[in-house]
Amino acid sequence: MKQISHKIMSLSMAFVVLFSTMSFTIDIHYCGDSLMDSAIFHKVETCGMDMEKPASESCSVTKKDCCKNEQVVVDGHDELQLSFNKISFEQQLFIASFVYSFINLFEGFNENIIPFRDYKPPFLIRDIQKLHETYLI
Repeated sequence: MKQISHKIMSLSMAFVVLFSTMSFTIDIHYCGDSLMDSAIFHKVETCGMDMEKPASESCSVTKKDCCKNEQVVVDGHDELQLSFNKISFEQQLFIASFVYSFINLFEGFNENIIPFRDYKPPFLIRDIQKLHETYLI
């Protein structure tokens, strides 16, 4: 259960980082006061009542357009630190102590340590296997 919860948390944190750094644009088309269409990844479809510009400048249309398009831009975070050019003294101290303790963590394991090397076995008065008549085969 613990491994499953760790996997779920790591996956959700990865999605949070992904979506917080991603930026996107939402296009919205209004016809009058009502929302007609909204789109995220493609162009917004109009209602067909848009006023077209006149073909010549002598002909002008004085009627106001009832449709309007809006764009909502959602910016992602661009403040992620990608390089470590500025490290404070406390961070340098932590890194140095971590490296020193990690290097010395495995020191001294090359030789075989026998904790009872200097102790002699106890003196046996009787042979216990012969006494109880149990023999190892």
